[in-house]
Amino acid sequence: MSRPLIGCIADDFTGGTDLASTLVQGGMRTVQVIGVPKTPLSEPTDAIVVALKSRTLPVDQAIEESLAALEYLKAAGCRQFFFKYCSTFDSTKQGNIGPVADALLENLGETFALMCPAFPQNGRTLYNGYLFVGDVPLNESGMRNHPLTPMTDANLIRVLQSQTQGKVGLVPFSTVSCGAEAIRKRFLTAQEQGCRYVIVDALTDDNLKAIGESARDHVLITGGSGVALGLPQNFREQGLLPHASTASELPEVGGLSAVIAGSCSNATNAQVKYWQQSRPSFKIDPLLIASGQDVASEALAWAKDKVQSGPVLIYGSADPSEVRIAQEKLGAQHAGALVEDSLARVAKGLCALGVRKLVVAGGETSGAVVKALEVDTLRIGAPIDPGVPWTLGLQQTPIALALKSGNFGSVDFFEKALKQVR
Repeated sequence: MSRPLIGCIADDFTGGTDLASTLVQGGMRTVQVIGVPKTPLSEPTDAIVVALKSRTLPVDQAIEESLAALEYLKAAGCRQFFFKYCSTFDSTKQGNIGPVADALLENLGETFALMCPAFPQNGRTLYNGYLFVGDVPLNESGMRNHPLTPMTDANLIRVLQSQTQGKVGLVPFSTVSCGAEAIRKRFLTAQEQGCRYVIVDALTDDNLKAIGESARDHVLITGGSGVALGLPQNFREQGLLPHASTASELPEVGGLSAVIAGSCSNATNAQVKYWQQSRPSFKIDPLLIASGQDVASEALAWAKDKVQSGPVLIYGSADPSEVRIAQEKLGAQHAGALVEDSLARVAKGLCALGVRKLVVAGGETSGAVVKALEVDTLRIGAPIDPGVPWTLGLQQTPIALALKSGNFGSVDFFEKALKQVR
């Protein structure tokens, strides 16, 4: 069996599928594994994505899990490595992006890496080191209210510099717009100036492809999935990757359909409200769970008959004011954990009712759901919206999963996704 070309470490589950989808669209057969596998993969693949749940872990634990993933990918024979984080650079002053990147570089014996979370298709762009979400700076977007990783500074040089002892520089748009060779020269200049990292501006997909081309010889690349747009062509030009038009093909899956939403992002809240205009839904309330009420069992009892005649939505999503009330009464971590645990139980119960096509909104929620369903390997299929593909859980009873980052997808995403697998 041929060895994989690129090994990726994603700091959450939906980020993993986002990156994997980009690689598949570039013609790379891609498998995503949930956590670090204990045994090698048995099927041929061009790319492996190890999806962790390390974004909000304590720094030391995030580093430990990321290094374990790196060792697995090195043993698999990968030629290049990719550390994937969110296109909104979700992090805190303590990390985890800087500390994990530092640890990966040290393990690989490298001293330099680019950082570029830009994803223009989903409205994430970088200019002069400032990250924009749509038309507003990151700190003015809905991310300023994120319950676990509120982003209050759009200047990624400052954000990253607070997390690493290494010097952080910039590759400005004026350089990026000149193409791959100009970017490559700027990398060399930054290294001569003692930079460990450079934030790289990007406004378009063509910018991202040029950045990917410029990093052809980098051992470690870090960023959002957008940077991966240019990577498959690098391998193709080296004669290592054939043109594969079937990389995204998945077998059909029968069974019932459902949606689970745990994200409280603006995008997911809008998707929930759109669904509720014409389809049934059930809300998971952390305050009721904390009071001792078995809300998960109530949700499954509600869904038992309804799901037989059409897809249902069970959600813990809430607007910022509701989230704030729950966090003040229960604590941010505890409130989130209560909802995630309940939604994971709901997912398992829905599958017992015959659900085999499941849309899940939210990175933390997706992690809890795949763990509850004991899914450890996903074959990546075609995209539903930018950054969100259908995937197939490769277990005894296959299940189709669309694991959506909370911020991604059109307002009708849930219905659009389910129509693709009918």
